[in-house]
Amino acid sequence: MSTAPHAASRRPQLLAAGAATATVVLWASAFVSIRSAGEAYAPGALALGRLLSGVLALGVICLLRREGLPPRAAWRGIAISGLLWFGFYMVVLNWGEQQVDAGTAALVVNVGPILIALLGARLLGDALPPRLLAGMAVSFAGAVTVGLSMSGEGGSSLFGVVLCLLAAVAYAGGVVAQKPALGHASALQVTTFGCLVGAVLCLPFTGQLVRDAADAPLSATLNMVYLGVFPTALAFTTWAYALARTTAGRMGATTYAVPALVVLMSWLALGEVPGLLTLAGGALCLAGVAVSRSRKGAAAPEPEGAAEPHARDGGRV
Repeated sequence: MSTAPHAASRRPQLLAAGAATATVVLWASAFVSIRSAGEAYAPGALALGRLLSGVLALGVICLLRREGLPPRAAWRGIAISGLLWFGFYMVVLNWGEQQVDAGTAALVVNVGPILIALLGARLLGDALPPRLLAGMAVSFAGAVTVGLSMSGEGGSSLFGVVLCLLAAVAYAGGVVAQKPALGHASALQVTTFGCLVGAVLCLPFTGQLVRDAADAPLSATLNMVYLGVFPTALAFTTWAYALARTTAGRMGATTYAVPALVVLMSWLALGEVPGLLTLAGGALCLAGVAVSRSRKGAAAPEPEGAAEPHARDGGRV
């Protein structure tokens, strides 16, 4: 007799887990597309093209769903996350990864989830349970192992390291700013208008985008559009949906699954057979995520309202 109520109580948790899974899979898939598009588009042009594609896709969905403007209380978080994460982060990450080898990028950029946990504890009052910290430490080691094992002969510049560090800080700041906004607006609203803010910030790269698009092969342009529609529009929305239902630190830890998935997708799509060290690093990433997302790792209660976002959301993406 108690099966149906139990299943109903588990449904929001399962939906959030599914949304988080969709996010990391799509973000991992971006690896292959960035390789193609990055050869034909400059960092700023690629960021702008990706964001414009994302805004267009999200705008159409908002019109179909008759989503209005976000409430005033949500705009501060939307604006900050749009500037830091959708705008600044995408430009400096594209730029930084052209200046450093994969191992250095993995070491610096994957500091981001750790910063999210620390900022979430300081600014949002999130708990830092031992299992979350232990899981993030294991995943970080795995992410760095994957990056080092996949590095070529490329070198790293101090400027590139600084860019990757700025990207990690912007990513963490954007996530922590986004979390409170999700208490007032739907995941779709927060993502759409955050993406729009980021696109406006990148408008100075319009001329560069037009010039690059004129010379770019069709495959590169299609990959740029893919980045905007799927890893940006869809994945950032499923991210926001899941973030509204858990803590920033636990969501940040989930993204450590991305390096492991990148290894698998590179193997399947690019024929890049991973070595034993790469496989070991991927296994560490997944093991760390499993530890950080375990039930005991969430011993502290969720912030009030985290399990049920604002009434207007109704559990919708």
